[in-house]
Amino acid sequence: MAFTVRTFAVLDSTNAEVRRQAAAGAPEGMVVVAERQTAGRGRRGRTWVSEPGNLYVSILLRPPAEAAAQLTFAASLAVAEGVESLVPGRRVACKWPNDVLLDGAKLAGILLEFDGEWLIAGIGVNVAHHPGGTEFPATDLGGAVTVSHVLESILARLDVWLAVWERDGFAPLRQAWLARAHGLGGPIEVRLPDRRLTGIFRGLDADGALILGGADGDERILAGDVFPAV
Repeated sequence: MAFTVRTFAVLDSTNAEVRRQAAAGAPEGMVVVAERQTAGRGRRGRTWVSEPGNLYVSILLRPPAEAAAQLTFAASLAVAEGVESLVPGRRVACKWPNDVLLDGAKLAGILLEFDGEWLIAGIGVNVAHHPGGTEFPATDLGGAVTVSHVLESILARLDVWLAVWERDGFAPLRQAWLARAHGLGGPIEVRLPDRRLTGIFRGLDADGALILGGADGDERILAGDVFPAV
């Protein structure tokens, strides 16, 4: 895929800018980067701290509606492999549904927004700094690499995984993601809006839903926040 990168000093959010551009007919592959965001968001409307020094990027894609959610895993793999190529020897893992961990702490998050005809993949990577006081530990790359190098590496790997997905479907993405899955085979807690569930992280189904094993059998989880079971 041909990516066209536009960089801004300040935006409300890169997802919001791509949404505006998509509504105006922007083509697939448009990439928006901001040095700082004034209204960055994570999943479930959480604030994403967006001071200069980290990577804030959103990418416009136009997949079929029924397959849009699968691209979370393409984005996660692209971030994981892109980072790993820059910091060899470090442990990079994927945490369901959309986080990337470095040595067990959160390094990056992904926010996908779909609106029928287009999909926005928003990615935040802690390059130079990370927020403190988070329930799940966070980390950063310590300024060892530049934001531009991280972006370049992620886009290169995303191009590869999008091509694999278009050619072979979701199965190879699922397999590669599970090979990096944080907590696979162990006890986890899944927090839903109305309840908390504990069980064994058994894997992903053919659509990318988490399979949680419990005393009464397996349960399919479409969305939620995952933490180690205590």
